[in-house]
Amino acid sequence: MTTNEPIAKKSQNKWAWIWFAYTGFLFIDPIMEPSRHLWLGTLAVFFVFVFIMWGYIRATDEGLPTRFWMIAATFALGLITFPWNNGGSTFFVYAAAFLPFTFASLRKVFSIFSALVLLVLVEGAIFHAVPGFLHISWPQTFIAIFLMTVIGGGNIFFAQQRRTDCQLRAAQDENLALAAVAERERIARDLHDVLGHTLSVIVLKAELASRLIDRHEATDHARAATEIADVERIARTALAEVREAIGGYRARGLAAEIEAARRTLDAAGVALILDSDTTTAAHLPPADETALSLALREAVTNIVRHACATTCRLRFITEDNHRRLVVEDNGANKIKREGNGLRGMRERIENLGGHLLLECDHGTRLSIELPLREPAA
Repeated sequence: MTTNEPIAKKSQNKWAWIWFAYTGFLFIDPIMEPSRHLWLGTLAVFFVFVFIMWGYIRATDEGLPTRFWMIAATFALGLITFPWNNGGSTFFVYAAAFLPFTFASLRKVFSIFSALVLLVLVEGAIFHAVPGFLHISWPQTFIAIFLMTVIGGGNIFFAQQRRTDCQLRAAQDENLALAAVAERERIARDLHDVLGHTLSVIVLKAELASRLIDRHEATDHARAATEIADVERIARTALAEVREAIGGYRARGLAAEIEAARRTLDAAGVALILDSDTTTAAHLPPADETALSLALREAVTNIVRHACATTCRLRFITEDNHRRLVVEDNGANKIKREGNGLRGMRERIENLGGHLLLECDHGTRLSIELPLREPAA
């Protein structure tokens, strides 16, 4: 929110009429010194001010030209009334009170306020020399300026406070909106990783079971039944993982993900080769382990779906204050652009201060590097 945005809301308009009570000062002179001309003049300026006040309140947004002209009309009404009714100084006070809620710039408020004070002084000096009905005494002039300063200065504080409150509310609304967007993106990434991998495995095992059923060997039928049981187990696991993803996904651990990757690759006819240093992946911080587990799942899913590979090599390296997970296959697939899975993987890794590198020279080589951090206690 900028400082030029509205600070007066329509729901607050009805309360603005409370300040209309200050017009009671207009009727002090007619009551103290009754006169038909004084009463008629006072009632006339009163009803004119009712119209001005109505126009000012309807112009709810600060900075609008309508508000400025309503302030100018209010001050002009004070200049007309003050010489023959001391209560006319009330209009000077109204003009000073309106200024901070009309202009966001303090420099502009002070400049206009100084000009208004100067005009009151000039009028006081002119009519001080006029005897009789239109005479203005210096005490009346200085009292008017004093009230303008006190009330106008106080309203500067309240106007700035209201603007600050509006900015805080706008910032809170924006933070809530950004948090909602981030949560939707997280859920989308996690659901893609969970369902993409699981559905690929289900399809793979269902196809294998279908081929085995077409055969007439008893052993093949027994293996088909095993594959169908695996499909049911994987589907139930996927349902639980979807629920976890919606509520805040946490990976089941890198070791468990490696074992799941082995089973998936075996079903697809791909041999998994684990380098000896893979065991150094133990005791990872939870955030790092979740990110690497989901990255491994996505990489295995891509190998099963697209690579046409026969081997997959998995390495976990710790060096130069970095942890690196490397997944390589000997497939022929060339990735021309990143899909949702790789894009989500990259975002997740970069959020942890790491980076992802994808190479497709001989097969596909996925390298994920994260800064070395101690696991939380």
